[in-house]
Amino acid sequence: MTVETSLSSLPHSHETDTLRAGATKKAFAKLLPFLILMYIVAFLDRSNIGSAKQALHSDAGVSDAMFAFGAGVFFIGYALFEVPSNLILYRVGARRWMARIMVTWGVVSAAMMFTHGDLSFVILRTLLGIAEAGFFPGIMLYLTFWFPEKERTRVLGVFYFGYPLAMTFGNPLSGALFGLDGVLGLAGWQWMFLLEGGLAVVMGIATWFILPDGPQSVAWLSADEKLALETILKSEAITKQGAHYDGAHLGGLLQSSKLLQFLMLYMVIQIASYGVVFYLPEQVSSILHEEIGFRVGLVSGIPWAFAILLTFVVTRLVQKHDASRLGLIFCLAAAALGLVISGADSGPVAIIGLCIAAAGVVTVQAVFWNFPLTHFTGVQAAGAIALINALGNLGGFVAPNIRSFAAHLWATPVAGLYAVAVSGLVGLMIAAFLPRTHRQSHHPAL
Repeated sequence: MTVETSLSSLPHSHETDTLRAGATKKAFAKLLPFLILMYIVAFLDRSNIGSAKQALHSDAGVSDAMFAFGAGVFFIGYALFEVPSNLILYRVGARRWMARIMVTWGVVSAAMMFTHGDLSFVILRTLLGIAEAGFFPGIMLYLTFWFPEKERTRVLGVFYFGYPLAMTFGNPLSGALFGLDGVLGLAGWQWMFLLEGGLAVVMGIATWFILPDGPQSVAWLSADEKLALETILKSEAITKQGAHYDGAHLGGLLQSSKLLQFLMLYMVIQIASYGVVFYLPEQVSSILHEEIGFRVGLVSGIPWAFAILLTFVVTRLVQKHDASRLGLIFCLAAAALGLVISGADSGPVAIIGLCIAAAGVVTVQAVFWNFPLTHFTGVQAAGAIALINALGNLGGFVAPNIRSFAAHLWATPVAGLYAVAVSGLVGLMIAAFLPRTHRQSHHPAL
């Protein structure tokens, strides 16, 4: 069925908007809670080494330099397999491929409990990156199957709750699991990796049974709702790609003048993000003058709780005023400023700085993805999202090494904070030259 036939088969535009609104509201209610839960588990397994840093050093013999390298090497394997993984998902469907990704990364994450020395730590972190490759860009691509551009900023904002939620509850959870130290002869950090990795395996199995591949495969949308949703999504694709609205030509992707800009911006965003994520528990531990445990984990959750609030507010303002570029600039400035403030000698002031930094690095990502998702469609979107995420996430390799290098060079941890803060300022300058996102005019459905 052509788009023109689809349009003519619907009674009139007002009814089309009503059907589309109903379809996206149902999709929001049915899909977002499960997708957020998937993201929480993903980020928990990716970032829990921040809570294990001290134990890995004392119990497993992982040096500070190799911790920084191993924390970042995750993103090397991740980058190498990201694009092929997302193209496979585009061909075989989200349900089976997402289930495969979650089960394999859960197994590898649980295997982190066997870390002993630098080599095993680096190998397992590399394998974890390979196993998880394709998860996040797969979710981004999956959202384009269900939500038109006008609704996507708000949907992304809600989905990104998974990031700070993982850190808000994940840090106290990881700290609490350290309390299992000695049970069945395992250290607390080993229990943390085993149980949190096992959770990903369980979620992967659940994904096989719960996650639908697309609107046409569900019974909870009526035929007219499916048609209305398909119509607007195809119409948007035509606007982006002209006659090649199916996005079938990957070669054109590399000719895009915007792709490099998106890549550069996302990389500096990730440098700022992981400069916060990997070190926040240790930073809070230093502020409180006590080892990482439940109390440190609880306080470490405060900045991420603040990030949830800011994400909720900013993404709605961005959508209401169609101000994605301004939103990016504001969030990047907040990330840089927060990192600088977090180096203050005063404990309360430092915690406030961490709250600002965490809020900035979370919210900026929810706003950022509105640009590539608006610019690309079809298989080009699958390739572009994966490429941006793969190469951009190399910032996760750069961040811990920048912090470690700067801290050692100037013999103070504060230097590491300032070095990462510079990435926020660089991102701010790149964001200032992004074009406005011109969305089609139709009523918001959420």
